[in-house]
Amino acid sequence: MARSPKQAAEAVPLTPNRERPPQPKRYEASKEELLGFYKQMLMIRRFEERAGQLYGLGLIGGFCHLYIGQEAVAVGLQSAMEVGKDSVITGYRDHGHMLAYGIDPKVIMAELTGRAAGISKGKGGSMHMFSVDHGFYGGHGIVGAQVSLGTGLAFKHQYSADGGVCLSYFGDGAANQGQVYESFNMAELWKLPVIYAIENNHYAMGTSVERSASEPEFYKRGESFRIPGIQVDGMDVQAVRGAAEVALEWTRSGKGPIILELKTYRYRGHSMSDPAKYRTREEVQSYRENQDPIARAEKELVAMGVPEEELKAIDKEIKDIVVEAAKFAEEAPEPDAAELFTDVLVENY
Repeated sequence: MARSPKQAAEAVPLTPNRERPPQPKRYEASKEELLGFYKQMLMIRRFEERAGQLYGLGLIGGFCHLYIGQEAVAVGLQSAMEVGKDSVITGYRDHGHMLAYGIDPKVIMAELTGRAAGISKGKGGSMHMFSVDHGFYGGHGIVGAQVSLGTGLAFKHQYSADGGVCLSYFGDGAANQGQVYESFNMAELWKLPVIYAIENNHYAMGTSVERSASEPEFYKRGESFRIPGIQVDGMDVQAVRGAAEVALEWTRSGKGPIILELKTYRYRGHSMSDPAKYRTREEVQSYRENQDPIARAEKELVAMGVPEEELKAIDKEIKDIVVEAAKFAEEAPEPDAAELFTDVLVENY
C-alpha cells in the first residue's frame, strides 16, 4: 500500500545524520617547528634533484618517480605520526616519505643506485624500500596495492591494541582501482585505524583528473561507505599538519577510517622517462611561483624574524648532506650474487 506524503515525510531517513570530524584549522607552528618542517622539505627537494641527476648519468636504473613539489604532504602528515608506533605505506613515489620519517639519506640513495648498503640491500631500487624499524612498509609498484596492504596494517594495530594508526598514501590515479573500495568497506565495517591519504597531483600517469574521474573531488569517495573525507591544501605544510591532527584524533578515538585529499602538484613528469607534454610550461611555472611549499614556508620564516642568511646556510648544509649521500652511494659496493637468494620466501612441501 502506498504511503501518503505525510507518512513519507515522517518516515525515518535511510541514511541518518552521523558524526563527522571538525574542519581542520591551519596548524600554528612555532618558529622552531616551522624551521624543522622547512629543513625536511628542503632535504626532500635537494635529494630528489640529485636523484634526477644520477638517473641522467645512468647510475639509477629502472623507474624513478620524483617527489618534487609534493614535499608539504609527507612532512605535514608524518610530522604528526609517532615513529615506531604508527605505520606508513605508500606507492612507488616513495623517497620523500622515507626522508620525512627521518631515515638516513645515505641508505636511501644507496638503494636507488642498487648498492649493498641500501635500505633494501640494493634489491628494491626506487620503488621498493622498507624500514620495519621505522614502521615504513614500502614502496609498492602495483597501483593501489598499498591501500589494501595498509588496511591490513591497520587491522594489525587494532588486533594487537598497540594504539597505532596506519597512514596509507595513494594517488588520484589509484583512487579508481577496485581494491581501494573493497578496502574502504572493510575498514569502515571494522572501524580500523587507518588514514587514507590521497595525493591528488592532478595528472596520475599523465591524464588529468577531469578526464579520468567522474568524481574529481576525491575526499568524497568514501561517502557511500560512511567514511568522512576532508580536502586539504597540500602545498601548505601547516594546513597539512592541521588536517593530520584532526585525522589522527578521529582514528585514535576508535571512530574508524578517514580520507584526506591533499591537493598537490608534481613539477616533474610522472617518472624520469615522462616528458610531461600533457601540460603547459606556464601551468608548471605558475605553481612554482605562486604555490611552492618551500617558498611559502621560507616567506613565513622571514616574517617570524629568521634572517635570509640563516636560510641560505641551511640550504648549503642540506646540499652538502645530499652530495655526501650521493658520494656514499656511488662508492658503495654492489650486492654479492649470493644476495639474490636471501629474503626469499620458500615453501617446503
